[in-house]
Amino acid sequence: MRRRRNIKIIATLGPATSSEQAVRKLFRSGADAFRLNFSHGKQEDHRANIDHIRKIESEECRPIAILGDLQGPKIRIGQMAGDGAYLEKGKRFRLDLNEEPGTKTRAPLPHPEI
Repeated sequence: MRRRRNIKIIATLGPATSSEQAVRKLFRSGADAFRLNFSHGKQEDHRANIDHIRKIESEECRPIAILGDLQGPKIRIGQMAGDGAYLEKGKRFRLDLNEEPGTKTRAPLPHPEI
């Protein structure tokens, strides 16, 4: 049975909501889609979540979307001197390609593509 509404509810599954019972409760409470965060957890846990969703989908005769959240690139600054730097409102702080440890006014950003 299809719902007639323009807004979709997305529920994120995690350790506290990974049982079939929890997924079913979220679905019956109005979730239209389930988000799996592939940056965390084990492959077998994600597989179990997908199996729970597909079982409930079959039993409830209503399609359920699954969103896989994939990790994007991690951009990190380089080394900082001492204890690092505290940024101050109104003060300039520069990110550059210089490999020297960062200071209170600049930090190395070892990503020339940026």
